[in-house]
Amino acid sequence: MPKVGMESMRRQQLIDATIDVVADVGLRGATINLISRRAGMSSGIISHYFGGKQALIEASVRYLLSQLKMEQSPDNPYDRLMKIVDLNFSDVQQADSSTKTWLSFWGQSMHDADLYRLQELNKRRLVSNLRYSFKQLLNPESAREAAEVTAALIDGFWLRCALSRANEEKFSQAKKYCKKYINGVLEQHGVS
Repeated sequence: MPKVGMESMRRQQLIDATIDVVADVGLRGATINLISRRAGMSSGIISHYFGGKQALIEASVRYLLSQLKMEQSPDNPYDRLMKIVDLNFSDVQQADSSTKTWLSFWGQSMHDADLYRLQELNKRRLVSNLRYSFKQLLNPESAREAAEVTAALIDGFWLRCALSRANEEKFSQAKKYCKKYINGVLEQHGVS
């Protein structure tokens, strides 16, 4: 296997192991030794590829964030809005290891400037993507408001489901509520 391919594969193995370890023991309990053992690698490999535990944790958060991006954006704004909701409640975002890692990350972001920056980036990206689609359907002020409320609903319902260790049915219901809100806003503004 080419060196670049092997490095990429090892980096992903370490990211996956980090997500699993953080899910098991939280951010504070996640040590380089636990992560490297879970990945089946030596602890020095983390420093080699990432420079240290903090950079590996940030890479793991960026990986989770990347799972929220659309590979192909639908052509029309309504379908984009529905896709954004779907991505935020996807199987990856519902997985026990992902929910526990997100919760640990959010808790620690209040105390860590780099993690806080990633959280703010995530929040701004969600609102911006929603606003972009809503602006094609509503006036600018209504689009801004609808984007903010939809983002809050997505985050709030996701958080409620994650904290209650909800099953797939609860996540599915939360997704329906978010889509129902979007449809209601559009109907209220005469968009069908």
